[in-house]
Amino acid sequence: MSTAARHNTRKGEPFSVRFALTTDRMVAEEARRTRRSKSSIVEALTEEAARMRRFPGIGFRGQDAGRRPWVIGCGLDVWEIAQMLDDFGPMEELVAETHLTERQVRLALAYRDSYPEEIADAMAENRRSAQEWRERYPFIETADAAPA
Repeated sequence: MSTAARHNTRKGEPFSVRFALTTDRMVAEEARRTRRSKSSIVEALTEEAARMRRFPGIGFRGQDAGRRPWVIGCGLDVWEIAQMLDDFGPMEELVAETHLTERQVRLALAYRDSYPEEIADAMAENRRSAQEWRERYPFIETADAAPA
């Protein structure tokens, strides 16, 4: 399930829809590939499309369950820009010290403000310590960064 679909579990009224044959085949193939229902595929695609229309300049990338919003043109996920802003300070400093434009930062912040839980979850995942990762995945090897 995409991040978008995961954060809104209330359902509306059911309705029927007929797709062009090529669209129906694509949805059926995606449902088969991901072992999900056709309706969950259509719901996830619709949610992403609606968010991209609401926030022009936002796209989605990643694997099925881990799809995440990113700011097109800068290569960074929304959560990464939000975390940089939290760590860096004022937007003006972030823009001055990085390749980001003010528009890209504002777009990421607008998205974060509309979906705060989604972005906070991604930031928390990134801030896990090496010890937490080792406890979660005992077989994993971690590399500690050398002190600067």
